Amino acid sequence: MTDSSPPDSGSARPVDEICDRYVADLAAHDPLAATYAGIAGHDHELPDLSPAGWEAGEELTRAAIAAARAAAPTDERERVAQEAFLERLGLEQELAEGGFQRSELSVISSGLHALREAFDLMPTEGEEAWSNIDARLAGIPAVLAGYRTTLLEEAAKGRVSAARQYAEVAGQVRNWTGQEGDSGDLFAALVADAEVPETLAAQLRTHAAEASAAYADFGRFLADEMTPRGREKEAVGRDHYALASRYFLGAEVDLEETYAWGWQELKRLEDDMAATAQRIVPGAAADTALEEAVAALDADPARRIEGKDAFRGWMQELADRTVAEMADVHFDIPEPVRRIECCLAPTNDGGIYYTGPSEDFSRPGRMWWAVPDGITTFSPWREVTTVYHEGVPGHHLQVGQTAYRSESLNRWQRLLCWVSGHGEGWALYAERLMDELGYLADPADRLGMLDGQAFRAARVVVDIGMHLELEIPRDNPFGFHPGERWTPALGLEFMRQHCRMEDAFIVFEVNRYLGWPGQAPSYKVGERIWLDARADAQARQGAAFDLQAFHRAALDLGSLGLDPLRAALGRL
Repeated sequence: MTDSSPPDSGSARPVDEICDRYVADLAAHDPLAATYAGIAGHDHELPDLSPAGWEAGEELTRAAIAAARAAAPTDERERVAQEAFLERLGLEQELAEGGFQRSELSVISSGLHALREAFDLMPTEGEEAWSNIDARLAGIPAVLAGYRTTLLEEAAKGRVSAARQYAEVAGQVRNWTGQEGDSGDLFAALVADAEVPETLAAQLRTHAAEASAAYADFGRFLADEMTPRGREKEAVGRDHYALASRYFLGAEVDLEETYAWGWQELKRLEDDMAATAQRIVPGAAADTALEEAVAALDADPARRIEGKDAFRGWMQELADRTVAEMADVHFDIPEPVRRIECCLAPTNDGGIYYTGPSEDFSRPGRMWWAVPDGITTFSPWREVTTVYHEGVPGHHLQVGQTAYRSESLNRWQRLLCWVSGHGEGWALYAERLMDELGYLADPADRLGMLDGQAFRAARVVVDIGMHLELEIPRDNPFGFHPGERWTPALGLEFMRQHCRMEDAFIVFEVNRYLGWPGQAPSYKVGERIWLDARADAQARQGAAFDLQAFHRAALDLGSLGLDPLRAALGRL
């Protein structure tokens, strides 16, 4: 590990130097983070997931915090960077001290997921690229052996995830390794078509088989050893949840007030959906219009796409067209950011996600869709807003523009800083913005946007309710189990009542909430804070307020916690 002591007092930009040094240190410590960030030179390496590896990472964090605290920012830009850096690393330190970073494992976030997903981002052109893949595949058994030791040591201290999460991830591993489902053996598929000399091809096949066997064995370890040790109770409780909420939002919110707001917001959105539905099925009764509209849209062949590849092509066309229409009109979009790729993920876990470009933009930003088994028909009216969320003006604009701003953001801000409430809040805000800008004039597309917004509002209610085991309001607007305490079963029932999507998606979503406390509300709560920030700017600036200038100033700050964001915008 390199020295993270404060720079010399004569350093021109001390905060930026500390942040840049931390990027180099972290890339060496965690090569997967380097791959995700697109930092060259580490694709052949793997992290150490043993207890010693975790301790080294925690020491790196402690040293970087000490250095940043001792630095004196030279200007407002460095002040923002320092606040963001200390807020992020400080929360990572709190999570580490609570034992959560080492022990938490869920259906969407774990060392297993990070290791497998990194291969999706690695180049596959040329012998060097395949040699890097081979080196990583060869190292997987040792990395998983270290990870097993960590989970067992943490379990001995009483630090475990819920039993359901271990069992569900074990099921995911069976899918990834071809034991179940339609995905087949992902590692074997990865190397099957490698155009390399036979000697390297043989190594790739051998190491892919060993990696798959190691994953399969780890899945059995999760099922046989960790599931019986896991918590029966899935709610994490107030203290854990409050810390997780601060981490995902970069802000501290009143959880009870936010829970109550979630109910109100869901009711507002469903009322809007009912009114929009009556534009699709004129004359329908108010209490049945929504169901009739959804049924009519789903029955319309013109509003269906058959086949995964055709759906990917539709996403790509819409994403490209939106970039072209947004650039230089509503947003400043640098030329390298105008390229985006829409991809079908090799897994079938049900997630939708975005990965940013590499540092040099040779790898573009990508939106990914992990389509569950059996789903071959898609409804574009539901997903127009998803393309805006993952693409432009959502994640792709935000992340890509940040990565491009080397003249105003240090390397840590550009490549490594990510706050869910800031990023997901912006993407949800971007969906609503597209309605404001007239891009959802088709009532079906607008209904899809409102459905997505209501889905996120329902998550606020369910996530906070389940983990804090709150009482369901006796006067809740939907008459849903008044006065009862939230349980996972009630959470699933509530989401099924308020979401219009395939049941496989809903089941995955609820499992995700239970294993990743505090993350799901960050979308809608983040959007709420973005809207408040815009309203504050409008109030301060009055007639001089310019929406495009507000967006430019806010995005130019890079990703940061929502409390630091409000502070920085208040100083503009």
